[in-house]
Amino acid sequence: MKFTDGQWILQPGVSAFYPAEVHDVTTEGESLVVHAPTRPIKHRGDTLGGPLLTVTLSAPMDDVVRVRLEHFVGTEDRNPQIPLQPVAAPKVVIENRKDAASLRSGGLTVRLKRDGWEIVFEGGGRTLTKSGWRGLGYIQWPGHGNFVHEQLNLGVGECVYGLGERFTAFVKNGQVVENDNKDGGTASEQAYKSVPFYMTNRGYGVLVNSTGPVSFEVASEKVARVQFSQPGESLEYFLIYGPTPKEILRKLTALTGRPALPPAWTFGLWLTTSFTTSYDEATCVSFIEGMKSRDLPLSVFHFDCFWMREFDWCNFQWDPRTFPDPAGMLKRLHERGLKISLWINPYIGQRSVLFEEGRKGGFFIKKKDGSVWQTDLWQPGMAIVDFTNPAACQWFGDHLRRLAAMGVDSFKTDFGERIPTEGIVYHDGSDPVGMHNFYPILYNEVVFKVLEEIRGKGEAALFARSSYASGQRFPIHWGGDSWSTLESMAESLRGGLSLSMCGFGYWSHDIGGFEGLPPAAVYKRWVAFGLMSSHSRLHGSSSYRVPWNYDDDACDVLRFFTKLKCRLMPYLYAAAGEAHREGIPMMRPMQLEFPHDPACDTLDRQYMLGGSLLVAPVFSEDGWVDYYLPEGRWTHLLSGEVQEGGRWRRAQHGFLSLGLFVRDNTVLALGATDARPDYDYADDVTIHAYELADGSEASCRVTDLKGAERAEIKVRREGNRYEANVVSGQIGRWSLAVGGSFANAAQPAVSSKRVVANGRSAVIAS
Repeated sequence: MKFTDGQWILQPGVSAFYPAEVHDVTTEGESLVVHAPTRPIKHRGDTLGGPLLTVTLSAPMDDVVRVRLEHFVGTEDRNPQIPLQPVAAPKVVIENRKDAASLRSGGLTVRLKRDGWEIVFEGGGRTLTKSGWRGLGYIQWPGHGNFVHEQLNLGVGECVYGLGERFTAFVKNGQVVENDNKDGGTASEQAYKSVPFYMTNRGYGVLVNSTGPVSFEVASEKVARVQFSQPGESLEYFLIYGPTPKEILRKLTALTGRPALPPAWTFGLWLTTSFTTSYDEATCVSFIEGMKSRDLPLSVFHFDCFWMREFDWCNFQWDPRTFPDPAGMLKRLHERGLKISLWINPYIGQRSVLFEEGRKGGFFIKKKDGSVWQTDLWQPGMAIVDFTNPAACQWFGDHLRRLAAMGVDSFKTDFGERIPTEGIVYHDGSDPVGMHNFYPILYNEVVFKVLEEIRGKGEAALFARSSYASGQRFPIHWGGDSWSTLESMAESLRGGLSLSMCGFGYWSHDIGGFEGLPPAAVYKRWVAFGLMSSHSRLHGSSSYRVPWNYDDDACDVLRFFTKLKCRLMPYLYAAAGEAHREGIPMMRPMQLEFPHDPACDTLDRQYMLGGSLLVAPVFSEDGWVDYYLPEGRWTHLLSGEVQEGGRWRRAQHGFLSLGLFVRDNTVLALGATDARPDYDYADDVTIHAYELADGSEASCRVTDLKGAERAEIKVRREGNRYEANVVSGQIGRWSLAVGGSFANAAQPAVSSKRVVANGRSAVIAS
């Protein structure tokens, strides 16, 4: 929200109060408490009246400083809280002198000058950012309310990233971002997954500790500042020091929670019925048989909304007209080696058999008069489950337990954004405004824990649309309603990259786009992008996404990239484990992996998939793509061509190709199985060395299907001699190769230098 009208004038009706000086600084335990009057105190009479602002500085963990800004402290806070995780207590060093005060946590120091007003954050021997003249403010605006804002400086060339799954420009400078979950599709500035966190390319990130509607003016009210504000009498934020983007995410996810590791089967291809299409068991089986007969590997089959009868959503009952034997059908699909996903949402239509049950049990969000809050927006007369009520959580979860016992492996947790904020009451008394964004966290947590309970730890996976800060704990997330165009494909990627900058480890999108019927060319380009994403799902609105509906080439493209992804699973699952353990996402913006290369600061049409593969999807009809390779020697995985980095390049790709490059000094583990994603990664694995420098060594790790390390293999190059050794763990059959290409993903990578290992070592010499 903008409170000023240009540099000097306030918006009509706005009264703004800014700290004029530091009146006193006290040490309370391991905190600094600052009292700042909003006018200079020249005599005792100036101490009468207010406002008087209180700023408390503390540290929840090393390299993180908590800043709390308060006007009135007696206001009851009924907002839900971002669930912060237990972390090791930091070693805090406080200095409180006559001229200045400071608090140090790890490598981060916050300094407060007593003369005038300025809060300075320092790390690595330099100033990261600061809150200076009229940075911190308390606003009174009749008709709008009271607000607290902070403004942190931006340096020259400083870029801002994150703020959730945002489909607008990847670099957020110049944007106004409202931290408010909405069902707006990928073609708007709205977000299904708002996250009040941003990071910059100057070594720090900022998490606003609020579930309410925080407003961000990113170099858009004051062009050299990021302003964030929220209604009320207080504001709290964490400043997180890296210095690298990866370190920022490690610390952010230590604070808000690391992503669970999705089971390996989730990384295979998902095929859905699509949304409003007509289908029954025979239709679904025909799709599955069609995939099998065309040698198209399939891992998960998803039933979208109409597995339940129209007007009855959600009753969690199969429509008997189209699925008369659901338990038998699920058994038969499992016998085909498939996992099963079902669409659900937290809305109970008035015609559902569960509506009266939920009303009597008090399981729905209520109006202030105690009656059920209802709307016609989606299902006629629908109510919304109140997940602040433990009994409602049990009731909702019991229906999912019944379905899981029947054979359902995963749930697509759709919706969760259209949550009312006025005239309603929650079971636990939560503020409806604060609960609006936090609602999907409670919703997804209930579903995720049911799957963990039934399927076991490590076997739970959602396909969730809405989320919020800390929601990365319950993967997987997908990008919502996109259009079947190349432009929408690009905006989807921007959303995924922005979300990854907020600590979300796994992300997907609707291959081919959701709305509309994609032209065959768009479908095939999106297939390549989708299979080179963390997770891969074919899904549409009113049309099926089976490839033979487009052209024969579409089957070839889907087969090629699905098999390639299966072959890459030893590498990909190791990267998935890194996301789980450290909070480093699988799909990484170039700036995250190459923070010291300024050419990577603004790139949003390419990304790293794990730390070693660069993906540059094709967003043009003619197959041309411009891409940037950072310094080094990069090998095109599909052709084997080596290209020098440190420059922009242009290439034209057929449908069986895209920009897919292996970083130099990489040892890549590639499996021999191309029909499924979940297999023994440590058996019949080929260790490919790519552009190792003479005299150097590199390693890779191979995991089991629980993400635990099975073996580490190191490769060392001396001249033309490559020696590989299993330095820890156990491994089955394996080979060593130098370079290689994937002209046919169904075959082992072609390499002029490849040997079968002898026990725990292998040597290639020429």
